[in-house]
Amino acid sequence: MSYVTPKDFATKMIDAGEAKVFMSTRDTIIRAYMAGAILALAAAFAVTVTVNTGDPLIGALLFPVGFCMLYLMGFDLLTGVFTLVPLALLDKRRGVTVNGVLRNWGLVFTGNFLGAMTVALFMAIIVTFGFSEAPNEVGQKIGHIGEGRTLGYAAHGAAGMLTLFVRAVMCNWMVSTGVIGAMMSTSVSGKVIAMWMPITVFFYMGFEHSIVNMFLFPSGLMLGGEFTIMDYLIWNEIPTVLGNLVGGLTFVGAMIYATHYKTAPDRRDAAPQETPAIAVPAE
Repeated sequence: MSYVTPKDFATKMIDAGEAKVFMSTRDTIIRAYMAGAILALAAAFAVTVTVNTGDPLIGALLFPVGFCMLYLMGFDLLTGVFTLVPLALLDKRRGVTVNGVLRNWGLVFTGNFLGAMTVALFMAIIVTFGFSEAPNEVGQKIGHIGEGRTLGYAAHGAAGMLTLFVRAVMCNWMVSTGVIGAMMSTSVSGKVIAMWMPITVFFYMGFEHSIVNMFLFPSGLMLGGEFTIMDYLIWNEIPTVLGNLVGGLTFVGAMIYATHYKTAPDRRDAAPQETPAIAVPAE
């Protein structure tokens, strides 16, 4: 059977988190770089499809191709390690420390950012013919996305910040569900199907993904978007990273750990045993 039971894939989640803590710096950076680059390319693809078809749903349906590719190739996204790595610490795996978890997060963030920035530069060159002319329709769309999802939130003040944070929480709830979904199957087709569904939900709903934004916003700045680097950091990237952490760890990692790995006692085990009746001999 290609289906893995929840109890078994819960163990796989913790094992995966432990392995990532002890991975070499070189391998962590390379895998994170490639993950950021592939996801950024998928985002560029989805925006291009949306512009050319005029239908955002088609773009959302096709975006998960990048996520599936990077997962099957063993690359790492910050959103995924937010969910998996802390479980090894929670399970008290030998040698796993808070510093080890933070080291992994820092390296993956760096690699993801460098990968996404590489694709942002490449796409900016493509849509402007090497910065020799104004951005084409796809480039203009990317620039407007950056404006709406920084200045748009800022215009609403604290309510905008709350909305941004909640969208980030919801995003990694869905993305990490895709990561875990891939562990439910041992076949490539099963993994892809399990990943495709929640990733489509997150992208179409406009939730905030920190690595996708590492592509959209820097490329938007290169293409003339009317916002600043500080707008991007304060009114998108930093709150999005924090929301992604809360969403993945709380609603996916911790929940599965609690109910499928550290299960509560069965009610039958906790129920008091009835005392057998003692037969009283007749007089």
